[in-house]
Amino acid sequence: MLKKFLIGLVAIIAVVAAVLAAAILQPDSFRVQREATIQAPPAKVFALVDDFRQWPAWSPWEKLDPAMKRTLGGPATGKGATYAWEGNDDVGRGRMEITDSAAPARLAIKLDFIEPFASSNTTEFSFHPAGAGTRVVWVMHGPMPFISKLISVFVSMDRLIGKDFETGLANLKATAER
Repeated sequence: MLKKFLIGLVAIIAVVAAVLAAAILQPDSFRVQREATIQAPPAKVFALVDDFRQWPAWSPWEKLDPAMKRTLGGPATGKGATYAWEGNDDVGRGRMEITDSAAPARLAIKLDFIEPFASSNTTEFSFHPAGAGTRVVWVMHGPMPFISKLISVFVSMDRLIGKDFETGLANLKATAER
């Protein structure tokens, strides 16, 4: 009985050590990128992203909590515009601020998650003419603290966030093409 217990304990310690070692070996930063072509001019698509009041029409996270509290601040659009949210466990709490807005080509956002865990990342959108439409590239990148590295042993940031980006781009496409 004691022998089985010790073998089990050693096995558990070996698995935990392997997971921790795998986490330590993860990169120090992450990058998630998705893109889509939208049949609308860059200026129209850009305006839907540059104005936080437009995000409920296309953001993949807006519908996760219909009772989510939103607070807009700063200018209505462009650099300095802010969007703070507080909602259920699916959306948590956080804040975004547009840090660069060069219509109709690019937009950068400082993204701070406060709950369920704190992190700061950068989100970038670029808008490229593509025939009569626009190729939109959506990127998020940031540091990978140890807890994120540990989670990424089991599921990558790309898998966690990529599907939301795909949904958001599909929603943006539908909204812009109306």
